[in-house]
Amino acid sequence: MIRAALLCALAFSQPAMAQQVTKGQGAYLRWLDKVDGQVTDMDLVNGGIYEIGRLKVHLKECRYPSGNPSGDAFAYVTIAEEGAKAPAFEGWMVASSPALSALEHPRYDVWVMRCKTS
Repeated sequence: MIRAALLCALAFSQPAMAQQVTKGQGAYLRWLDKVDGQVTDMDLVNGGIYEIGRLKVHLKECRYPSGNPSGDAFAYVTIAEEGAKAPAFEGWMVASSPALSALEHPRYDVWVMRCKTS
């Protein structure tokens, strides 16, 4: 609920500006196991699934600002934990603001780094 309030506040605090975006071919995400400190980079194509630890990370798509491929990436991700009925996370992750929409899990962190552009 707090995230929704923050997103609304940000959306209405500035004039609406349409930004042209381009759909990437996939995304690079980073995974952290907080218990043993292991960090792994994931290379996913749109529609791809990466299994690591007890998590399955599914990338629906990644978008980035047109004309600025190295700009901010937005990835729609679903993260499911083995044995859980509901996803641990489902929604858009933003590379420049990983805490805005983050996986809330006691052991794992996952965040988007950038889109694959070629």
